[in-house]
Amino acid sequence: MNKEQLSNLSRLPEMEKIWQKTLQWQPEPQQNHLFQQLYEEILSGNSQLNLTRITEAKEFWEKHLWDSLQGIAPLAFADKLHSNVSLEKANLIDIGTGGGFPGIPVAIAVPHCHVTLLDSTAKKITFLNSLLVKLNLPNVKTLTARAEAIGQQPQHREVYDFALIRAVGSVSVCAEYALPLLKIGGIAILYRGNWTDEEQKSLSEAVKQLGGTIESIEGFQTPLSKSIRHCIYLGKRKPSPQKFPRAIGIPTQQPL
Repeated sequence: MNKEQLSNLSRLPEMEKIWQKTLQWQPEPQQNHLFQQLYEEILSGNSQLNLTRITEAKEFWEKHLWDSLQGIAPLAFADKLHSNVSLEKANLIDIGTGGGFPGIPVAIAVPHCHVTLLDSTAKKITFLNSLLVKLNLPNVKTLTARAEAIGQQPQHREVYDFALIRAVGSVSVCAEYALPLLKIGGIAILYRGNWTDEEQKSLSEAVKQLGGTIESIEGFQTPLSKSIRHCIYLGKRKPSPQKFPRAIGIPTQQPL
C-alpha cells in the first residue's frame, strides 16, 4: 500500500466518550496518533503477512484497540480486581501476539510498562520490529520462540508480572503457556469470546496443576457490535511444577 492509498484511509474514530464510559480512561492526543499510525502500518503490512482480516476503521478500533485494553482496564484504570501488582513499570508478555495485539495497544496506553511480544512466526516478528521503530515504542521488545520453550528457560520462567494471551488455543493450553512464565503473585489475562461451563471446569482443573487460581471471570459486550466477550484472570499462587510447560506441541495434543 503506497502513501497515497494510506492517506485516503478512513481515520480511526476517537470515541472519547466510549473510552471513558467503558474503561474509565481515554487516550491522550499522542496516544490517538500512535493508534492511527498502528492502524495504517498494520493495513500496509497486511497484504503480505495476513496480519488481520479486520480492516474497517470502526471495527479495528473496537476489535483490536478497545478489546486489547478492556483486558487490562480492571487493573490499569479502575483497580476493580484490587490486585497487588501494578501495570506501571510491570513486565508483561503477550503470548502469540500475531500482529501485535493486545501487546502494542497496552504499551501505548501504559507507556511505563515493559512489553515482550512473543510469536513463533519469524516473518511476523520481523514486521513488528520494523513497526516498533516507526512507532518509537522503546518499552516494547520482540521474541521469536514458542511458549513451551521459553517457559523452561531461566531468563523467562517466572519473571513476568502479567501474561496476556488472546486467540491462542483452548483455555487449558493458554494456562499452561502463561502460568509458568509468571512470578508468584503475577496475573495471566485470557481474552476469550463466549464462555461455557465446560471451559470453566477444564480451566479449573488445569490451573490447580500449574500453581494458579481463577481470580475472576469478567463478561462484557463490545461497545459497537455488542459482541459477547470474556476476560479470565488467573493468579499465580505457587511455583509451577518443573514439568510444565510440557514439550512443544504436547499442551495442544494432550490438554490438561
